Amino acid sequence: MKERMKKRKYKKRPIITGYLEKVSSSIFDKHSGIIAEMVKGEQGLYALYRKDKLYYVGLARNLKSRVKQHQRDKHSGKWTSFSLYVIHHPEHIKELESLLLRIAYPTGNAVRGKLRRSANMLPSLKRKTKEAAIAEWRSNFESASHGMKKGARGRAQRASGERPCKGLFSKTVRIYAPYKGEIYKAWLRRSGSIQFNGTTYDSPSTAGAVARGGKATNGWIFWRVKQGEKLVRLREFRK
Repeated sequence: MKERMKKRKYKKRPIITGYLEKVSSSIFDKHSGIIAEMVKGEQGLYALYRKDKLYYVGLARNLKSRVKQHQRDKHSGKWTSFSLYVIHHPEHIKELESLLLRIAYPTGNAVRGKLRRSANMLPSLKRKTKEAAIAEWRSNFESASHGMKKGARGRAQRASGERPCKGLFSKTVRIYAPYKGEIYKAWLRRSGSIQFNGTTYDSPSTAGAVARGGKATNGWIFWRVKQGEKLVRLREFRK
């Protein structure tokens, strides 16, 4: 019980325990002793501004000495006000600084922040959107070529833009696809649209191709519906 109470108290502690914002450099010059006493021994982040524009972001194990240093180094005379934020947990400081640098890109910082223990999700997003585009193209091409063999009904559906699964069920049903040791799940709606992984598709083949990473797929065979304890292929319902 005591251990749980300690954890709760710890969670409630804020990352930032104190701050000063947009304090002019002239105030710092005039009352540096007061400010120094307020942040004595504290660590955190600070920001230097040139008028209203962010100029520089930095971290400091000693906020007092760091701000004073910028009154004498290469940044001297280039900033007119500053803000500082006292950080409770020192381990958060570097990561927060990197985040600010990446968001704001201050002109006075030569180095951009590195998020060392974070994964860049952009390559994954590019790959997934490319796979989805390829899957949709293949599926549409496949649907067109298959429809020509299936006769008048297929031609009529394509001409009208009707979804091939429209009216197959009187209500929304869950559909399943066993593939490479996994069970993929989607929703097939009365309108014929299929919702898979938060995206809506017009045909079972398009949704199936996306699930298979862009491979051309016959959705009528790939997707199945539960009947009792069995999974029955969609093509059986179409018949």
